[in-house]
Amino acid sequence: MPKPHVSSAVMTHPVRLAQAQDLADRLRLDGLALDPDPQGPPSALRTALVAWSAVRPGAGHHLVVQDDVDAPAELLEIVGRSAVRFPDEALVFYTNWHARNGAAARLAALAGASWVRAVPDEFTPSLALCLPVASAAAFRAYARDSAERHDDELLSAFFRGRGRMSLLAVPNIVEHIGTTSINDHAAQGIRLAVCPTSAADAAPLLDRGRVLEEPGWIPYMRYGEGFVRLVGQENGADGGRGHHPWRDALPATGLTEEAVRAARLPRHLAAEVARTFGDAFAEELWIHCLLLGHQAARAARSLGPLPDGVPPDALDRLRHSAVATAGPAGLPPERRPEAGPDEARAMTALAWAAVRAGGTLGQAFPTGRATVSMDAESSPDGSRPRGSS
Repeated sequence: MPKPHVSSAVMTHPVRLAQAQDLADRLRLDGLALDPDPQGPPSALRTALVAWSAVRPGAGHHLVVQDDVDAPAELLEIVGRSAVRFPDEALVFYTNWHARNGAAARLAALAGASWVRAVPDEFTPSLALCLPVASAAAFRAYARDSAERHDDELLSAFFRGRGRMSLLAVPNIVEHIGTTSINDHAAQGIRLAVCPTSAADAAPLLDRGRVLEEPGWIPYMRYGEGFVRLVGQENGADGGRGHHPWRDALPATGLTEEAVRAARLPRHLAAEVARTFGDAFAEELWIHCLLLGHQAARAARSLGPLPDGVPPDALDRLRHSAVATAGPAGLPPERRPEAGPDEARAMTALAWAAVRAGGTLGQAFPTGRATVSMDAESSPDGSRPRGSS
């Protein structure tokens, strides 16, 4: 497979200069893009414009990462191979675990997909983003005179205007580190990757795995409550930014509350979650993952057979990674630090039980040529999700 020339830059601010330089050195990135007005009001876009201007001569694609991430040494190689596979796409290699796009990635993982199309009514995750150089130049021209300070919001507006949102890598090899924010996002608390995945697993999945272009309606959690992102809601008067509680959204999903309630809540698993986070959160997590399992089963049927060269065990580990982050991500930000090892295991057990029960509301998950484990009591390695404490 030919490798494109991918140039790269790390967005940073002088207060994180040493951290950014260490990141660039470890990952063999081309250099740093410093905030041109570090004493000015917070603006990620101001620095992003510098970063997207740092394209090296001869490059076909340009990768921009932010300074508060970690990634494996294989990052550039994996990005390069993905750019060969999708030469005209905007490729996202980190997605927040608590966002609508994170929910789309979690759903895609359960369905057996390795890439999913981003939703048009939310910011574009920009912690690790690769663009064709022509798209990078077009974005710079589009954004140069904007009063918007959030690059992720403006990227989504740019992609919406072109009629094609980014592709999200479902296995995340890039992880967010820390909870501070130069751009005033600290109130969001612990915010991590939705499907943290090893480079060894991610490489074949991203090289040959399936693409979920339209996941349909998407269940997600926000501040401890369950919501549904409806198909086409971006066309609403508010641009789709409103939140639809799951009860209100059910008529548009083809399900009824009676059908949802018919799936019996496992009281012993719910009690373990409720011990720390309360009965209301345990019930919302159960219903959220019940809807997630139902919709993932539906999405799986649209994907077709598993391609050659995609390891079923890697897909299985990806599913477990996705489910393990559902509970901690669904908590209110101020309560996420309470999700220690025991709490994380309890939430994962309840989430898996709900995902499996949700699958039976439609059809069982197709497993391709291998049996996929849906063990609700454990993860493949017994580990907790990264950053859940």
